[in-house]
Amino acid sequence: MLTDQQYNLSPPVASGYDKTTVVLFGEVLIDVFPDRMLLGGAPFNVARHLRGFGLHPVLISRTGNDELREPIIDAMLDWGMDIIGIQSDPLHPTGQVAVHINDDGHQFEILDHQAYDFIHPGITRMVELGVHPKLLYFGTLAQRHKISRSALSALLRSTSTARLLDLNLRAPWYNTRILNRSLEHANIVKMSDDELATLAKMLRLPGNDTRAQAAALIKRFELERVLVTCGKDGAWLLDKDGMQAEDRGSVSDSKVIDTVGAGDAFAAVFMAGMLLGWPTYLTMSRANDFSAAICGIRGATPQTKDFYRPFLREWGL
Repeated sequence: MLTDQQYNLSPPVASGYDKTTVVLFGEVLIDVFPDRMLLGGAPFNVARHLRGFGLHPVLISRTGNDELREPIIDAMLDWGMDIIGIQSDPLHPTGQVAVHINDDGHQFEILDHQAYDFIHPGITRMVELGVHPKLLYFGTLAQRHKISRSALSALLRSTSTARLLDLNLRAPWYNTRILNRSLEHANIVKMSDDELATLAKMLRLPGNDTRAQAAALIKRFELERVLVTCGKDGAWLLDKDGMQAEDRGSVSDSKVIDTVGAGDAFAAVFMAGMLLGWPTYLTMSRANDFSAAICGIRGATPQTKDFYRPFLREWGL
């Protein structure tokens, strides 16, 4: 039986809810690198970046009632993040992922039956009712178990706000059913070029090139936009009217330490651009710049707020 502490549904950190409120659903976990342990999980990473840019993210996730919960809560409070959506699980441990670095980049070893697999549907619904988000972010990993899938379904049913699906496919934790369900509930889909190739194969998308496959995906699921990241080669976007945008990427002055979280960094800036009304080409350029900078640090998020200051100044935030 799942039990939870009582939650105060008034915002403990952010001063009110406005046009920059984003609800993010999914995993918060510990990334275990060969030489250190860092907070991670795509929804957490995106939420932390959004807060670094001065927006109001509300992360809905679940940790174990263990020694790893306190560092997560403390880090979120230190960054001025809302903790209203962080549930506590008495039976399952805080999520962990072993990150293996090699010449080809990085590989993830994702443990099963973690606390974020058991996000409580009722509490999720209560949080959403209290914050009135302008944008909803979700992925696929936190849908691998029935309880968290139910929580996400409750969240999707309770709001008509725009939904951004960030695929973040992590084998073996996805299948055709999860992909179809996720795409049916999304307005905007972000993926890597490798993930587009996976989708094209699993969903039998027609088309001889990536643009045609993206167009087929938009038509089949009635999407508004598909956003595809291509690593050092930048990113491109296709919308339902056939309009395209592309940014070839940027070269960072920093040496590449690892590419963990680069896609999450891109997603955060893209969402910020949507909420703040930036032109699409400018948003993609800024997203590529920030993503390249993240590759110059260990892990997916910076350890200090100073990292964001040059971007805040340049972007007038």
